[in-house]
This record gives sequence, structure tokens and C-alpha cells, in this order.
Amino acid sequence: MTQKHDNLINGQWVAGAAYTPNINPSNTADVIGEYTQASAQQLDDAVKAARAAAPAWSTSGIQARSDALDKIGNEILARREELGTLLSREEGKTKPEGIGEAARAGYIFKFFAGECLRLAGEMLPSVRPGIGVEVTREPVGVVGLITPWNFPIAIPAWKVAPALAYGNCVVLKPADLVPGCAWALAEIISRSGIPAGVFNLVMGRGSVIGDPLVNHPGIDAISFTGSQQVGGRIAQQCAVNLKKVQLEMGGKNPQVILDDAVLAQAVELSVQSAFFSTGQRCTASSRLIVTEGIYPAFVDAVKARMATLKVGDALTAGIDIGPVSSQAQLEQDISYVEIGKGEGAVLVAGGERLKLATDGFYMAPALLTDTTADMRINREEVFGPVASIIRVKDYEAALFEANNTPFGLSAGIATTSLKYATHFKRHSQAGMVMVNLPTAGVDYHVPFGGRKGSSFGAREQGRYAQEFFTTVKTSYTLA
Repeated sequence: MTQKHDNLINGQWVAGAAYTPNINPSNTADVIGEYTQASAQQLDDAVKAARAAAPAWSTSGIQARSDALDKIGNEILARREELGTLLSREEGKTKPEGIGEAARAGYIFKFFAGECLRLAGEMLPSVRPGIGVEVTREPVGVVGLITPWNFPIAIPAWKVAPALAYGNCVVLKPADLVPGCAWALAEIISRSGIPAGVFNLVMGRGSVIGDPLVNHPGIDAISFTGSQQVGGRIAQQCAVNLKKVQLEMGGKNPQVILDDAVLAQAVELSVQSAFFSTGQRCTASSRLIVTEGIYPAFVDAVKARMATLKVGDALTAGIDIGPVSSQAQLEQDISYVEIGKGEGAVLVAGGERLKLATDGFYMAPALLTDTTADMRINREEVFGPVASIIRVKDYEAALFEANNTPFGLSAGIATTSLKYATHFKRHSQAGMVMVNLPTAGVDYHVPFGGRKGSSFGAREQGRYAQEFFTTVKTSYTLA
């Protein structure tokens, strides 16, 4: 029988009114498990449990917090292959990518186990004699975390770990499409020694529990990763209720290729950025901006490299690219290829649905040339294995086009010129810049986030996570 998985509320596993199947996008006949759907009442119960647990947890000893987070991280790392396989089975990343993401989640918890012990303040003199000033950080309170389907264990980890490390209580709502990894993480957390109510998992559709979570008066802050449309609505709701909010909303990331780039290196980093993880990364570079001197050779070399990519079941050894996450996402990806062609772009490789041994959501990576910056294919986030090439005259034109987007998450440049690399790092209007590297590789201990329409609020990850998950207090003492 298919295993059923319940919500975690106040330390107890609680069934919802119904269960939905978690389907393997590599093989739609494979049901990973059935996951319950929380009701609005259960969401309310979870928030109330978090509020009840908050006073004790927020003032708990930092060693106990550190030990619990370290225990969670150690178990994730010990089970990385098991958890990575689950991730690949439910989301569609290749198994090596899935295992790598699971390991990243483990390291995130271990990093924040250390941060529990490193939360610093300041002692300052007052301008008034005989008075001391102390600046400290305290937890925000109860935080609602809403996570996407494309990184089903890493993104929950990089929100949950700092929230707990800094003394907050948590209500986590994972993406309804991929509840398996979040449930597995919740099960590990439930055995870590963290008190009941400090961490709560509610699974279900955003239309049922998403808005009630954002608008609940017991929630002090919301951290959201997802679409720009939903993020904008959450920002408005939080503004009305004067709640702290953190938003990560994707990108339309540029990868610049200059004439002086090493061709083989430029091709490989572009293909990895655009197509690996099936292009389903907010940091994927879907706009390849290429100067005219290297343009013909680059296009030919990318097409040749794409011809070697193997698309297939995410759990099969030797596969480069797994399936698209869902039927709806597959239809969206293919529709954007048609939109691009309709606007005058030339499809030079891929773009079609693939029929393989198992019934899955497989798509051949697509490459479009002869595109211009005003085309929808270069303005809107596709979120799939679809890349377009914009041909430009020189570096100055490339920089202009790289910044010619409403987004600003990640940007890359391939060049052997220190002059251009240095200039690009300073003048790129993105939160993260990569020189001769794929746009999608970001370490877990450094800040993650963008500018313009990509992000709003404090950065995620690393020590910068304290900016969102803590609030500053200034205290005066008369000596």
C-alpha cells in the first residue's frame, strides 16, 4: 500500500481531510506516497502552537539550539543518498544533483549550528557621560516559510535552519508539487530534541493555506520563494499587516560571452547554466548574450554540445538532464518555444517533447537564435530548458543587454580580460555575479539574493540571514 504522510503540528502527526499522490515526473505510474492536505483550521492550530512555544524557545540556551541543528545536519548528511534519491524521484533532478542538494541541506544546518554560538552584539559609549549602550539581536517571533518545488530540500533548509538558530518558531508550507523532501526533513527535525510547537509542517495548496498563513495575526514575518506574481501579492498583504517580509522571485539571468573568451569554457558554463537541473533554477541563464566575433563559433559549439546531452529518467546513471517537473510546466516550456518562433526567433536545437521508455515529462533542451531583447522569450521567466541567444556588437552593448531586464538575480561573463571582468562585476545590476563560472553555483555560507524584480528584503543564507530572522534592540544602562 502507498504510505500516507501527515502534517506535523505541535509535535504530533496530524492527518488532514484528504491525501494527494506525489507523482514521479520521470515515470507517472510511480506514486512516491500520499501526502495530506492541511485545512485552514490546522494552519491556525500550527500557528497557535508556534506562538505558545515561542517564549521558551526564544530565550533558550544557545548550546541546546546548536546541538539540535548539528544533529539534524549530521542525519541529513548520513542519509544524503537516500534523501537525494527521494528528491530526484519527486522533482526530476538527476540523482547526482539530488544527492548534492541533500548534502547542501545538511551543511546548511551544520553552518547554522555554529551561528547559534556566534550571534554578536555591540557595546557602545553614550554621548552622555556615565551611560552605556548595548545593541543586541533577538528573534523576530513566529515566521511563516513558503518554499518552491525546484529545490525541495535545500530551500526549506536555508529558511528553517537560520529561523531556528536565531530563536524563532516556524510554520513551514512546502510546495504542494513536492512535499516528500519537506516531510522527510520535518521527520528528522521531530527527533532532534527541538520542543513541540517550535517547528510545524503544514502541507497543501496555496489557495487553501497560503493566504491564511500570510495573513494570520500570529505570524510575525514571511519568507517566500516562488513566482513574481505571488511574491508581489504577498508583499502587499504583509505591508497592510506591517509584517516583515523576504521575497525571492526568480530571474531572467544573462550569460555574457565576449570575443576573447575561451570557447570551450564558455560553451560548457553556458550549457550548464541554461540546461542542467532541466533549466528549473531561478539562477539559470536563459539569455546568452554573445559578441559578434565569437558568435558563429559559439552557436555551432553549443549545438554540438547539446547533441551530446542525455535526457532521461532522473535515477538512471549517465543522464545529464531529467524530466520537467510537471505536465503544466512542460506545456509552459513548449509554449514559450512557440512564442519565440512566432516572434521571429530561429529554433536551432531541441524544443520538443520526448517519448522515452517511461511515461514522463521529458523535453529536449531548446536553443533559439536571432532573438532580440524585446521578445517575450527574453523578457519573461520560462523556468525550463530553454535558452535564447542575443547577438551584440561589443562589451558595452553586452553589458547594456545584460541589465536590460526587470530582473536582477544572477549574471555571468565569460572573458579573459581582467578589465572587462572587473567592470562587469561593478556595473552588472544583479545580486550575484559569476566570472567564467555557471550562473547557478552559489555556496551555502554566503548571501543569496538579487535586485529589481528578483528579490525584496534581506538576503538569504550565510551570516546575512540574521538580518531577516532577528530584530535589533538598543538598551541603555546608567552606570
